[in-house]
Amino acid sequence: MPELGVFTMVVMIVLIVTIGRVLRAKYGDPTLSRRGRRYAALVEQNDGTNEEAARLRNEVTRLNDRIQVLERLATDPAKRLSDEIEQLKSK
Repeated sequence: MPELGVFTMVVMIVLIVTIGRVLRAKYGDPTLSRRGRRYAALVEQNDGTNEEAARLRNEVTRLNDRIQVLERLATDPAKRLSDEIEQLKSK
C-alpha cells in the first residue's frame, strides 16, 4: 500500500468521525449526544410538577419576543429604527 500523506490521513479520520456521528444521530441512542443526555437528566429530575417547564416556556416566549424586536430593529431603515427605539424607551 502506498504511503499516505499526513493530510490524507487527517481527512480520512475526519470523514470517518463525521460518518459515525451522522449514523449515531440517525440510528443511535439519543442519550449519547450532549443534548440527549441533558434532556434525559431534566426528565429524571422532573418530580411530577410542571412548574419548571412552564417557567422555561414563559422565558423562551419572552426571549423570542425580544429577538423579534431586535430583528425588526436590525432590518428596518434608520428613521423607523429611531422611532421604534423611542417607542420602546417610553414603555
